[in-house]
Amino acid sequence: MGGGWRQGVLTNLLNPKMGVFYVAVLPQFIPPGTHHFGMGLLFTAVHIAMGLLCSTVLIGCARLLHGWLRGPQARHLLDRLTETVIAAFGIRLAFSD
Repeated sequence: MGGGWRQGVLTNLLNPKMGVFYVAVLPQFIPPGTHHFGMGLLFTAVHIAMGLLCSTVLIGCARLLHGWLRGPQARHLLDRLTETVIAAFGIRLAFSD
C-alpha cells in the first residue's frame, strides 16, 4: 500500500495540470481581504481531504463487492451500462446544434 500511495502523491506533485488547476480555479473563491496563500492552502487541503474520502469509499465498496465484480454477470452488466451511456452521448451529440 505504501508504494501505491507514494506513487500517487508523486504523480500529482509532478503533474503540471494540478498546478494549473489550483492557480486557475481556486483564486476566484478566495474572499477579499484574506491571506491568499493561507486560504489557497486551506482550499487545497479541503480538496485533498475530499479526494481521500471519495477514494476511501470507492475502495471500501470495491472490497465489499470484490467477488461479484470479478464474475461474468458483473462484467456483462457493466459492459451494457457503458455501451448505453456512450450511445446516449452519441445520440445527444448527433441531435445537438
